[in-house]
Amino acid sequence: MSPVWRVWLAESAQQDFFRILRWTTQQFGARQARIYETTLRSALKSLAAGPDTLGCRSRPELGAAVATLHAARQGRKARHLIVFRASQETSTIEVLRILHDSMDLQRHLDS
Repeated sequence: MSPVWRVWLAESAQQDFFRILRWTTQQFGARQARIYETTLRSALKSLAAGPDTLGCRSRPELGAAVATLHAARQGRKARHLIVFRASQETSTIEVLRILHDSMDLQRHLDS
C-alpha cells in the first residue's frame, strides 16, 4: 500500500483559495462559489495520493521538485492550477499557489 501524503497549503495558497472563492461569489453567486470550493478541495485531496497522482505534471522551469495539477478533475470544470512542491523524504506536498490556468505561473511564484 502506498503512503498517504500530507498536503498543506502555504500562506500564499491559502490566500489564493479564499480570493478565488470571494471572486466567484461576487461574479456568480454563493451557490456557484460553494460548488467551486468543492471542486478545489477535491483536487487538493487527490494530492494525498502523492505527486504521481493522475494529471500531475512536473514543472522544472518553475523550480526544483515543483509540479502542477489542474483542478478540473473527474468531470468537474475548473480554471485553476494547483502549484506544489513534493518532498519524497517526508511524504509531504506543499501547495505553493492556486493560480488561474491563463496566468504566467513563473511570474506569480517566489523564487
